[in-house]
Amino acid sequence: MKNQRRFCDGVNRRDFLRIGAAGGLGMHLPLASLLAAESDPRAARQDVSFIYVFLTGGLSTIDTFDLKPDAPSNIRGTFQPRRTNVPGIHVSGQIPNIAGVMDKFSLVRSFGHRNAGHGQADHYMLTGYHPNAAFNTGLKPNNQQPSMGSVIANEQGSRGNIPPYVCLPTMHNSASAAYLGPKAVPFVIEADPAAPGFEVPDLQPPLAVDASRLEDRRGLLSKVDRFQRSAEQQGNENARQLGAFSERAVDLMTSQQAKQAFNIHQEKPALRDAYGRNTLGQSCLMARRLVEAGVRCVTIEHSNWDTHTANFSTLRDDLLPKLDLAMSSLFRDLADRGLLEKTIVLFTGEFGRTPQINKDAGRDHWSRCFSIALGGGGIQGGRAVGKSDKWAMDPAEDAYGPEDMAATIYHLLGIPPHKEMITPEGRPVMLSNGGRLIRELL
Repeated sequence: MKNQRRFCDGVNRRDFLRIGAAGGLGMHLPLASLLAAESDPRAARQDVSFIYVFLTGGLSTIDTFDLKPDAPSNIRGTFQPRRTNVPGIHVSGQIPNIAGVMDKFSLVRSFGHRNAGHGQADHYMLTGYHPNAAFNTGLKPNNQQPSMGSVIANEQGSRGNIPPYVCLPTMHNSASAAYLGPKAVPFVIEADPAAPGFEVPDLQPPLAVDASRLEDRRGLLSKVDRFQRSAEQQGNENARQLGAFSERAVDLMTSQQAKQAFNIHQEKPALRDAYGRNTLGQSCLMARRLVEAGVRCVTIEHSNWDTHTANFSTLRDDLLPKLDLAMSSLFRDLADRGLLEKTIVLFTGEFGRTPQINKDAGRDHWSRCFSIALGGGGIQGGRAVGKSDKWAMDPAEDAYGPEDMAATIYHLLGIPPHKEMITPEGRPVMLSNGGRLIRELL
């Protein structure tokens, strides 16, 4: 995780990892809080999971998935297109492995929205809802609407002792539950799967507990004090109810199913190499392990794709080689294991980059038109849906946006997109904010 560049808004969004507990409602809730989510279990309508790979900062899709080789040099850039394994579809020559799995996913090239600011655009893409004027783009989480992962957790619950919703390697500010409460908060790994000594902190018993006492549930429970302290500090009704779920925290710490799912060291070295021995690659491999074990939604945050300067050298030498290995290996691995038909995979940033190259050989924010890549879970592979105009400035046909993306994913998961949630004020809010299905994918 050497890339520690700051975004243009001054917020440092490097892939740093902090040792800590599960992510929460505007803060980091304890593991016991997460397990409170299982108090109202529901059977899934479909046996489909969702992996959301969020490329924070904004992937330059004009240089990856929608090249314009006939445009002037100040727009087309230095990368050349190459054929994929699907006739008629070309992508960047910098992602040859992705080109080789084009039949396993599709592109929406007429995607866009109305906000080109970090934070607001993140919230839009992670929730399907554009934030209102009160949105805070600072460091503290500020979900005005629940993330898609939290909606999935709330609607479908967990499978066994495995959390329904996991964020890794850390949690984006807009990836939590908003008003849905503890039932929908993500379990946050907060450790780098690429680290040699990687382990998930909350699956380990407190340091004060001797291994011989693991079977003494009363003794172990009495030592899970950091969960209780965090709950007591919340000061709200949900937090006061969390004590009853500390026992479930112990269940997860002593669960062989959970330990197996999070133990990436069990993977063969050759497969780990294929994904790439870096944070993005190993996070994608971990996501495959988690959906295989029963997690319903995994959100991966990877930065920094905010290429205002040196766009082409940064993509060529750092970012795209990692994406090429991780994305191609994830689709191929899921397919080889028979998991792709029941796992939706989405790769996107919060927006794309400007068609016009700036004076620093970079590309700036551009939300009006960009591409998203998604496959699996009932999505037809090998398609390029919609078109951008001649310079990728605007959709030329079949324009889609975050509401439509959310509606399509909920539909594929068996969740009615137009179902309503109820805010704390008693206001009904539609899950997908009126989004349409992207039917060309289905």
